[in-house]
Amino acid sequence: QVQLVESGGGLVQPGGSLRLSCEVSGSIFSMDYVAWYRQGPGSQRDMVATIISQSVILYDDSVKGRFTITKDDAKRMVWLQMNSLKPEDTNVYYCYVLVEYSPQKYQPFWGNGTLVTVSS
Repeated sequence: QVQLVESGGGLVQPGGSLRLSCEVSGSIFSMDYVAWYRQGPGSQRDMVATIISQSVILYDDSVKGRFTITKDDAKRMVWLQMNSLKPEDTNVYYCYVLVEYSPQKYQPFWGNGTLVTVSS
């Protein structure tokens, strides 16, 4: 059974940094599309950063220059480095991975979310 487990959230002061981690467990063939989303109370879940391919990495305008998404396929890990954090970055952050569970067969998975609170 495939699971995504996030960690690294917490309370940080404005201007601080956090690094979110997402580990993919279970039997998979590979990780395909990976992304981080965030969602506030009563809001929709919005994409923060995504790796579509080795040459295509996209960020929401609100986090460009501050957040960096990376992954390690061999370790089955996805990270989100968040710098210069602002109070408006306060949200629950979700990891998303489109898993290739056998050749040419794909299924999307979400983590359970990790809370990031930016406050003084």
